[in-house]
Amino acid sequence: MCGIVGYIGNKKDPLIGIEALKRLEYRGYDSAGMAVLNKEKNRVFALKSVGKISNLEEKFQKNKIEGAPFILHTRWATHGAPSEKNAHPHCDCKKRIWIVHNGIVENYKELKEFLIKRGHKFSSETDTEVLAHLIEEFFQKDLKEAVRKALSKVKGTYALLVISLDDPDTIVAARNSSPLAIAVNNDEIVVASDAAALLSHSKRVIFLDDGEIAVLKKGDFSIFDLKNKIKEKELVEIDWDVEEAQKGGYPHFMLKEIMEQPESLIDSQRGRTLPEEGNVKLGGLEDVKNELRKLKRIIIVACGTACHAGLVGEYMLEEYASIPVEVEYASEFRYRKPVIDKNTAILAISQSGETADTLAAVREGKEKGVLTLGIVNTVGSTIARETDAGVYNHCGPEIGVASTKAFTSQLEILALITVLLGRQREMSFVMGKRIVQEIIKLPSLVKKVLKNQNQIKNIAKKYKDYSNFLFIGRKYNFPIALEGALKLKEISYIHSEGYGAGEMKHGPIALIDENFPTVAIAPKDSVYEKMVSNIEEIKARKGPLIVITTEGNEKIKKIANETIFIPKTLEMLTPILSVIPLQLFAYYVGTMKGYDVDKPRNLAKSVTVE
Repeated sequence: MCGIVGYIGNKKDPLIGIEALKRLEYRGYDSAGMAVLNKEKNRVFALKSVGKISNLEEKFQKNKIEGAPFILHTRWATHGAPSEKNAHPHCDCKKRIWIVHNGIVENYKELKEFLIKRGHKFSSETDTEVLAHLIEEFFQKDLKEAVRKALSKVKGTYALLVISLDDPDTIVAARNSSPLAIAVNNDEIVVASDAAALLSHSKRVIFLDDGEIAVLKKGDFSIFDLKNKIKEKELVEIDWDVEEAQKGGYPHFMLKEIMEQPESLIDSQRGRTLPEEGNVKLGGLEDVKNELRKLKRIIIVACGTACHAGLVGEYMLEEYASIPVEVEYASEFRYRKPVIDKNTAILAISQSGETADTLAAVREGKEKGVLTLGIVNTVGSTIARETDAGVYNHCGPEIGVASTKAFTSQLEILALITVLLGRQREMSFVMGKRIVQEIIKLPSLVKKVLKNQNQIKNIAKKYKDYSNFLFIGRKYNFPIALEGALKLKEISYIHSEGYGAGEMKHGPIALIDENFPTVAIAPKDSVYEKMVSNIEEIKARKGPLIVITTEGNEKIKKIANETIFIPKTLEMLTPILSVIPLQLFAYYVGTMKGYDVDKPRNLAKSVTVE
């Protein structure tokens, strides 16, 4: 997510902070800013810019501001579009308290209403600015105490740094569910959201735990919990180099993002599941709930991996919400003359929210006067702005070009939308509750799948030199066959095709021999017996078989060359589990062949042109 850096010490050159902030660029961001406290002038100097850190650095070089402490931030928009107004740091009414923040203040609307009634004036669209004003409300010459009292009113996640002209020799830091680390080097203290920004200063680091507040001064620090009890902390010696730290110790962003999926799925469902009501709450769709109730048809438009997510969503929505769904490649939709009426909605899926073809499909829908919806990961993106309503993934920036965690987040969001629309129609409370409960379990089930990492690595080593692969699945896992084939193409440049298993006899089976492996996705679901028949056909033609199936299905080992197990869940949710071995398989084949899996040749993360 966003990046945070803070410094307090004898040096007064904020370029230290800019260089540290650059080491967090990998996290993804859309704007940057800094606040520098100059005690002699009794002023905080603030600079902000949209876009790259280099834009902020250029402003800094022109202004040559000096001072300490200073705090810096790279923002990845969650509330309010990318702009200088919304960029961090944010301040209170008197511009004496300044703050940078990672996370989401879930109750910011209520807090903002309270503060406005108390006379506070707001200048941004962000949830973070609420924190600055809330700290001002409690400030009585003790910055730490004001922060502690303010945080007692906050619901949500945060890593934050606060400075104040009325306590100029202090940085107050606090953490809840968002990382924050402190490096101590003689009279200097540097604090950041990732050790990557600290290692050039010191490898002796303290990691704050949830619910802890740190008071940082020149060469000195103290740590408290939210009840004001002093906490003893140990300095940890970091043995990473900077490159490793940027990737969280992983060799590639792709692997890091695959392994982050338990957390990204938690973030995507956070605050949205209502198991006791057998329902979900999707704030981005609240304003169009009546229109959703009237829908008789949905057209999903997307490209690449997002289109595969849409194909899974088609099965979900038709089976559980009883709504006819069509999935269209956005690149083709824009050149058709689609028949659309007022009871149709266009649902666009895009990680970046800037995919040109998908955006064109949205605009076609708007031209026809129908409801347009979006599932996007980037707040403030064009698709997010131009659709009538939608749902953010909130799964964090995805750096690797080949989508992994954004894809499983899209599937989870589609499952949530299915419950919402299904409960508006004929879905029972019991069924709604069951689906929601299984969605809540997904992060822990994904953790179990990821424990197969070494097994999948060994399978990749065995199969990496084959020139062709076939991926097959049925029903919910047919799109996962397409996605598995796409991942292997993107990352390893191996020719691979995804097919519906029922199409085997209609052509592809002609290719099968001992040199043409098949990856079969065969969980114990409603089409399992059909899948076994297709697997047997491949076996009879001596085709090597890698089978993904449900835990406990030992019989499949008799016909499979390799078997990868996934936990049992609802049939509609199995794609979220079955795709993860395919992501790992592609990753390991690609790395074993010596390719840059984070930046596959000829590909871009956001396709903003045709």
